[in-house]
Amino acid sequence: MNINTALILCAGYGKRLNPLTLKTPKPLLKLNDFTLLENTINLIIKLNIKKIKLNTYYLQDQIKEFVEKKNFKTEIEIISDGEKILDTGGGILNMIQSSDDDNFIVFNPDTVWNLDYLKIIKEMEGFYFSKKIYNILLVVEKYLSFDKNFNGDFSLTKNLLKKESTNNYIYTGCQIINKKIFDHIDNKNFSILEIWNKLISEKKLFGFQSQNKFYHVTDLEIYNKLLKDY
Repeated sequence: MNINTALILCAGYGKRLNPLTLKTPKPLLKLNDFTLLENTINLIIKLNIKKIKLNTYYLQDQIKEFVEKKNFKTEIEIISDGEKILDTGGGILNMIQSSDDDNFIVFNPDTVWNLDYLKIIKEMEGFYFSKKIYNILLVVEKYLSFDKNFNGDFSLTKNLLKKESTNNYIYTGCQIINKKIFDHIDNKNFSILEIWNKLISEKKLFGFQSQNKFYHVTDLEIYNKLLKDY
């Protein structure tokens, strides 16, 4: 990978997994003896990305302790959202402000990442740099989702993402961004959806299609099904 730094979003409350997440942060829930966070970090290491930054807020001491004990063979920096949770956009911006890099790959740890994603993520990065774009999302068609209750997020035409009456594509939880997408953002606490909607209006939000089966820990019901079937 040409990108040097990966970001993992770990600050959220995971309320749809209560009561499990009353005492355990969602990224530390396990599937097949591995935590969701561990799966994510292992994929990033396989992608040969040099640095990882992850943001924390809810039950952040547990995440910090887990990372320190695991002693992953890569550089990991833990960045707290601070006194208030910063939402997805604010959390990303807070992590990249101290970096000299321009481009970052961002992961949500509640997708069950595995090595089947290596090829498609590398291909997405190649497309991103060849087209000189600022934001691209890895998406999948709804029929490939393990969770059949997912509504689609976008439509996809020639790698451009739109929002229409029929949205057949789901955001997988992996995107590549250039820090320029945060130019002119004054608010520290905001959703990444604000950025995406602006880019959609400018026809500048791109998508890259995965053919992998999509497993996502959406809520307690889906998590229990995954424990049996994954």
